[in-house]
Amino acid sequence: MGFLSGKVAMVTGGNRGIGRGIAEALALEGAVVALTSRSRERAERAAGEIGTPAQGFGCDVRDEAQVAGLFQQVVRSCGGVDILVNNAGIGVFGPVAEMRPEDWRAVIETNLSGVFYCCREAIPLMRRRGGGYIFNISSLAGRNAFPNGAAYNASKFGLNGFSEALMQEVRYDGIRVSYLMPGSVATEFGRGSAEKQDWALQPADVAEVVLDLLRSPRHALFSRVEMRPSQPPRKS
Repeated sequence: MGFLSGKVAMVTGGNRGIGRGIAEALALEGAVVALTSRSRERAERAAGEIGTPAQGFGCDVRDEAQVAGLFQQVVRSCGGVDILVNNAGIGVFGPVAEMRPEDWRAVIETNLSGVFYCCREAIPLMRRRGGGYIFNISSLAGRNAFPNGAAYNASKFGLNGFSEALMQEVRYDGIRVSYLMPGSVATEFGRGSAEKQDWALQPADVAEVVLDLLRSPRHALFSRVEMRPSQPPRKS
């Protein structure tokens, strides 16, 4: 029995990458994990690989109605939500002058609006359960802009501001909010992923931070955590 026994955790984008690492860690500590993917089949496959008590749900977080339906399903099957990990995210990179408006909207709506939709549904549920914890998975790209990253940078800069405002809104409801800003992580996301395996952060590293924050005293709030590889390649 882990220290999260009896808790229900939702992890968006939990079928792979950082989300998968977090979902596995939460399940190992006894939480009932509801993980999502845009593909219900992928979500259910990932949940099956993690094993009981994980469950998979299909949801496109860009769709407000789908998000509302997701939370209704989770409440029916799991009883409520104590922990929300907003991890679902995408990146489309290229010059602003050449970016298609639909690509811009996809990034902003997934990385920022999707978080809003999920938090909006989760907060009343957490209030009824006496509190909870919301983790928003941001990025160092939320403070360090780079060329061809305007859409992704904007989504993560916005996510950081959203997280800080939300933290102040719900702190007296017993709901803690933290946003994590990892640098390079060895996942399928982004460019040069294969070359990152030897030096980059691993999904399990981010998951361990989530567990550490959940273990932290309730009177303490670590609102922002920046993570970097300890020994990235030297710049020539």
